[in-house]
Amino acid sequence: MAVASDSGRSRGKSADELPVLEHLGELRRRLIYCIVFLVIAMGVGLFFAGSVIEFLKTQPPAKDITWNAFAPWEPIRLYMMFAFIIGLAASLPFILWQIWLFVRPGLRPDERRATVKYIPAGVILFLLGLAFGYFVVFPMAFYFTSSVAQNLNITETYGIAQYFSFMLNILLPIALLFELPIAVMFLTRIRVLSPARLRKLRRFAYLALVIVAAFVTPPDVISDILVSVPMIALYEASVLMSAWVYRRRQAEDEAWEKRWADAEPEAAD
Repeated sequence: MAVASDSGRSRGKSADELPVLEHLGELRRRLIYCIVFLVIAMGVGLFFAGSVIEFLKTQPPAKDITWNAFAPWEPIRLYMMFAFIIGLAASLPFILWQIWLFVRPGLRPDERRATVKYIPAGVILFLLGLAFGYFVVFPMAFYFTSSVAQNLNITETYGIAQYFSFMLNILLPIALLFELPIAVMFLTRIRVLSPARLRKLRRFAYLALVIVAAFVTPPDVISDILVSVPMIALYEASVLMSAWVYRRRQAEDEAWEKRWADAEPEAAD
């Protein structure tokens, strides 16, 4: 009996673990697709990286700078940095699509139609984040560091790789933060988040956003406020969007249950 019982438990355990293993295998496959697509997009981005770099060199504050390379590999490093950013921007729709395909089996048909619409919105918000970082945050950070150097009578000699690394280290986190509303709406739709949970986490979210703003801006209060306020507003917009998605999901659930309740007597007849 003990042997039979152990065998039954083993069969039950294998049956329970199989879906988990299938999900992990599916996740691995989607990650491989994303990485392969990103690498291909980076290869294409190498052809455009030079043109993008030349254009940015003609824009303020870069247009008044004399460029230097402090190591033979720095131009290659610069090309690779911009190839990655271009490749990431080009791959974002595909990456979001793969995420949607991964969670799609657990969604009802109406939820599938609703969540797939988040993909173009996610791309638009990413580009808006890049624009906000480049036109608002980056100039503040650059001119602040330049004013400090002038006050200390330091001659500024910029390495081109260091300049653009400084810029991209600001732009990329902000662009990813701009994905917050779409991520929140998507997670609310698939029942991972709720408006109540987001309101409960508000204090911790505010603290995290202020810390991020302090890292990507100059160490002065005005710059921190100018970046923290839009980030906090973005979080509050995410809470409102989550509440909207939550109400729509509840209404759809009620309609779905009503349809099934109405269908049951007919099936019984």
